[in-house]
Amino acid sequence: MNNDDAPVGYLLTRREALILLGASGVMLLGARGAPPRTRRVACVARPQQTEGPYFVDEQLNRSDIRSDPTNDAVKAGAPLDLTFQVSQLTPACVPLAGAVVDLWQCDALGVYSDVQDPRFNTVGQKFLRGLQMTDANGLARFTTIYPGWYQGRAVHVHFKIRSAPSVSPGYEFTSQLYFDEAITDRVHAGQPYAAKGPGRTLNARDGIYRRGGSQLTISPSEKAGGQGYHATFEIGLVTG
Repeated sequence: MNNDDAPVGYLLTRREALILLGASGVMLLGARGAPPRTRRVACVARPQQTEGPYFVDEQLNRSDIRSDPTNDAVKAGAPLDLTFQVSQLTPACVPLAGAVVDLWQCDALGVYSDVQDPRFNTVGQKFLRGLQMTDANGLARFTTIYPGWYQGRAVHVHFKIRSAPSVSPGYEFTSQLYFDEAITDRVHAGQPYAAKGPGRTLNARDGIYRRGGSQLTISPSEKAGGQGYHATFEIGLVTG
């Protein structure tokens, strides 16, 4: 599948954001890539984006999503520690505990698990999928790999944040993370990414990215000793 799905949502103006912040629903309210540290959360409205065709509600509660639990095979790629810092606007930003964060992505060669596609059939495999519940500080941590690419899409990771089943009223927010091009160039120059060859779609040429993706872009930092990358993505949700 070449283009994931038609994009949804649009970039809010400041006036629209202020109006919607007073309404019920869920919105993304801030993002940046950086190591976890104490700081004030930036509550700025951001766009929701398409779920795409590859979401599977696996209910895999795990932090390290690199392996396939059916055979314990670990996907090769540059390690990426990704932390979601989730806050609730009440109206001040406070940590949102108990939110369920789902993460799913392709591997280094652009393949998703547990789906049938014209390019591959991985039904029954469950690599690079998992969920975590935010802790008392609103943090959900994942260990994954830097994603690869496939035709028509920029390098990205999908995520969904929803309330626990016991929460009423419930909420759900779905979007995608994108990556700084210079960092992707560096990572994809190595194996196993380089085996795919040229042809990667840049962020600016991705139709879904152009619907607010610049506000969903992270710049992972390299870990000490060159042992992979890490980034924190801050979001605030209006949940009522």
